[in-house]
Amino acid sequence: MKVKIIRLIDNQQVDAAILTPLKVILPSITDGWRFNFKSHSKKKGFKTYILACEDSPTIIEGCLIFQLRDMVEPFMAFIEIAPHNKGKSKRYDKVAGCLIAFACRLSFINGKDHFKGWLAFDVLEEDKNDEIKLMALYCQKYGALQWGDTTMVLSPEVGEKLINEYIN
Repeated sequence: MKVKIIRLIDNQQVDAAILTPLKVILPSITDGWRFNFKSHSKKKGFKTYILACEDSPTIIEGCLIFQLRDMVEPFMAFIEIAPHNKGKSKRYDKVAGCLIAFACRLSFINGKDHFKGWLAFDVLEEDKNDEIKLMALYCQKYGALQWGDTTMVLSPEVGEKLINEYIN
């Protein structure tokens, strides 16, 4: 799926794509990422996607693992932007938004019954303050709702909005 992300050095839109990783080594903790996508991608029922710029397809800008829990419930198991897209010196913006919108799209395609269009995910951080900040970010920036202590959900209406903003 083609998307546009923002190159921050010149504030220009850049052509990128979200695709299944073929001939690309998935990132792991040893590469400076927080999650081991190499390992998690091998789990049964997990579908892995990467976001890469069209002019540098071997450099992963972000990674997503989507799961259909109990064969009905869309779940964003893991999502992370590349270490070089974090902090003050980050290269690209809108990477996370594109991946979240893509997961919302998958929730409409794969969700069953009353789960269709709903996307759930957990926010688990070692530091409770970091967890609270990240949950607040998901609420403010992406319209997520908190469900229980650490679970968040994106409604079908919010999902459509994100799809239109980041993908279409």
